[in-house]
Amino acid sequence: QVQLVESGGGLVQPGGSLTLSCAAFGSIFWLNVVGWFRLGPGKQRELVAIITSEGFTKYAGFVKGRFAISKDNGKNTVYLQMNSLKSEDTAVYYCYADIRTAWAPHSDYWGQGTQVTVSS
Repeated sequence: QVQLVESGGGLVQPGGSLTLSCAAFGSIFWLNVVGWFRLGPGKQRELVAIITSEGFTKYAGFVKGRFAISKDNGKNTVYLQMNSLKSEDTAVYYCYADIRTAWAPHSDYWGQGTQVTVSS
């Protein structure tokens, strides 16, 4: 079994910064694709950012250079650095991973979600 554990969410003022972490535990060969999705009030789930095993990244248009995704292969951990946060960024952020394990070449996993609230 593989488990994704998220941390770093919380309350922050507009213009502030926050960094989310997601660590994968279990029988892992490597992380093929990892990233973040979010679900805001009254909205559908949307992609925020992803990063591949080769280091290629993709960001949603609303990021506009404010967010940065990175990973530490040795720790099987992905990070999302969020700067210049806006109230519109308020949402539950979910970690996603496409993982190759000892028993399957392709498996999708989701974190438990962490609440990010941007408010003055």
